[in-house]
Amino acid sequence: QVQLVESGGGLVQAGGSLRISCKASGRTFRSYAMGWFRQAPGKEREFVATSRGSDMMAYYADSVKDRFTISRDNTKNTVYLQMNSLKPDDTAVYYCAASLIVGLPTTPHRYNFWGQGTQVTVSS
Repeated sequence: QVQLVESGGGLVQAGGSLRISCKASGRTFRSYAMGWFRQAPGKEREFVATSRGSDMMAYYADSVKDRFTISRDNTKNTVYLQMNSLKPDDTAVYYCAASLIVGLPTTPHRYNFWGQGTQVTVSS
Protein backbone atom coordinates (compact mmCIF):
# COMPACT_ATOMS: atom_id res chain seq x y z
CA GLN A 1 0.00 0.00 0.00
CA VAL A 2 1.24 3.47 -0.89
CA GLN A 3 -0.07 6.67 0.63
CA LEU A 4 0.28 9.89 -1.32
CA VAL A 5 -0.02 13.38 0.14
CA GLU A 6 -0.09 16.43 -2.10
CA SER A 7 0.81 19.94 -1.02
CA GLY A 8 1.54 23.37 -2.46
CA GLY A 9 -1.69 24.26 -4.19
CA GLY A 10 -3.15 27.74 -3.99
CA LEU A 11 -4.28 30.84 -5.83
CA VAL A 12 -2.08 32.42 -8.49
CA GLN A 13 -2.56 35.03 -11.16
CA ALA A 14 -2.51 34.14 -14.83
CA GLY A 15 1.05 34.05 -16.10
CA GLY A 16 2.38 33.11 -12.70
CA SER A 17 4.06 29.97 -11.41
CA LEU A 18 3.37 27.38 -8.76
CA ARG A 19 5.04 24.17 -7.64
CA ILE A 20 3.05 21.36 -6.13
CA SER A 21 4.52 18.34 -4.38
CA CYS A 22 3.50 14.81 -3.59
CA LYS A 23 5.17 12.72 -0.93
CA ALA A 24 4.78 8.97 -0.99
CA SER A 25 5.06 6.45 1.81
CA GLY A 26 6.90 3.18 1.41
CA ARG A 27 10.31 2.00 0.33
CA THR A 28 9.71 1.20 -3.34
CA PHE A 29 9.04 4.69 -4.66
CA ARG A 30 11.62 4.27 -7.40
CA SER A 31 9.71 1.37 -8.89
CA TYR A 32 6.55 3.40 -9.49
CA ALA A 33 5.61 5.57 -12.38
CA MET A 34 4.35 8.78 -10.78
CA GLY A 35 1.72 10.82 -12.50
CA TRP A 36 -0.18 14.06 -12.12
CA PHE A 37 -3.80 14.38 -13.16
CA ARG A 38 -6.27 17.21 -12.78
CA GLN A 39 -10.00 17.56 -12.60
CA ALA A 40 -11.95 20.76 -13.12
CA PRO A 41 -15.59 21.10 -11.99
CA GLY A 42 -17.92 19.25 -14.31
CA LYS A 43 -15.08 17.69 -16.28
CA GLU A 44 -13.43 14.30 -16.33
CA ARG A 45 -10.08 13.69 -14.71
CA GLU A 46 -7.38 14.35 -17.27
CA PHE A 47 -3.75 13.36 -17.59
CA VAL A 48 -1.13 16.07 -17.03
CA ALA A 49 2.30 14.43 -16.74
CA THR A 50 4.04 11.24 -15.73
CA SER A 51 7.55 10.25 -14.74
CA ARG A 52 9.24 6.87 -14.79
CA GLY A 53 11.24 6.04 -11.69
CA SER A 54 14.06 4.07 -13.27
CA ASP A 55 15.38 6.76 -15.61
CA MET A 56 13.30 9.88 -14.83
CA MET A 57 11.87 9.88 -18.35
CA ALA A 58 8.77 12.08 -18.52
CA TYR A 59 5.75 12.51 -20.74
CA TYR A 60 3.30 15.41 -20.88
CA ALA A 61 -0.15 16.24 -22.11
CA ASP A 62 -0.06 18.58 -25.08
CA SER A 63 -1.96 21.21 -23.11
CA VAL A 64 0.88 21.61 -20.59
CA LYS A 65 3.94 20.76 -22.64
CA ASP A 66 6.63 23.45 -22.43
CA ARG A 67 4.86 25.04 -19.42
CA PHE A 68 4.87 22.28 -16.80
CA THR A 69 7.77 20.15 -15.61
CA ILE A 70 7.49 16.95 -13.61
CA SER A 71 10.45 15.92 -11.51
CA ARG A 72 11.07 13.49 -8.72
CA ASP A 73 13.50 12.93 -5.91
CA ASN A 74 13.68 9.22 -5.28
CA THR A 75 15.69 9.80 -2.09
CA LYS A 76 12.82 11.83 -0.63
CA ASN A 77 9.96 9.77 -2.10
CA THR A 78 8.64 12.98 -3.60
CA VAL A 79 7.40 14.02 -7.02
CA TYR A 80 6.96 17.64 -8.05
CA LEU A 81 5.04 19.52 -10.69
CA GLN A 82 6.47 22.91 -11.59
CA MET A 83 3.79 24.94 -13.36
CA ASN A 84 4.77 28.06 -15.27
CA SER A 85 2.82 30.46 -17.47
CA LEU A 86 -0.37 29.40 -15.76
CA LYS A 87 -3.71 30.03 -17.42
CA PRO A 88 -7.23 30.18 -15.97
CA ASP A 89 -7.92 26.90 -17.84
CA ASP A 90 -5.34 25.24 -15.58
CA THR A 91 -7.67 25.73 -12.60
CA ALA A 92 -8.48 22.30 -11.17
CA VAL A 93 -7.86 19.90 -8.35
CA TYR A 94 -4.50 18.28 -9.04
CA TYR A 95 -4.02 14.66 -8.07
CA CYS A 96 -0.84 12.69 -7.64
CA ALA A 97 -0.93 8.99 -8.52
CA ALA A 98 1.38 5.98 -8.44
CA SER A 99 1.40 3.18 -10.98
CA LEU A 100 2.95 -0.27 -10.83
CA ILE A 101 3.02 -0.40 -14.61
CA VAL A 102 6.46 -0.22 -16.18
CA GLY A 103 6.33 2.65 -18.59
CA LEU A 104 4.64 6.03 -18.81
CA PRO A 105 0.94 5.43 -18.26
CA THR A 106 -1.44 8.24 -19.16
CA THR A 107 -4.87 6.93 -18.21
CA PRO A 108 -6.32 6.99 -14.69
CA HIS A 109 -7.25 3.29 -14.61
CA ARG A 110 -3.59 2.33 -14.96
CA TYR A 111 -2.73 3.95 -11.65
CA ASN A 112 -3.02 1.98 -8.44
CA PHE A 113 -2.80 4.64 -5.73
CA TRP A 114 -4.10 8.20 -5.51
CA GLY A 115 -3.66 11.21 -3.30
CA GLN A 116 -6.48 13.38 -2.02
CA GLY A 117 -5.73 16.25 -4.36
CA THR A 118 -4.68 19.87 -4.02
CA GLN A 119 -6.60 22.83 -5.42
CA VAL A 120 -4.91 25.11 -7.94
CA THR A 121 -6.80 28.24 -8.91
CA VAL A 122 -5.56 30.61 -11.59
CA SER A 123 -7.21 34.02 -11.68
CA SER A 124 -7.49 36.08 -14.84
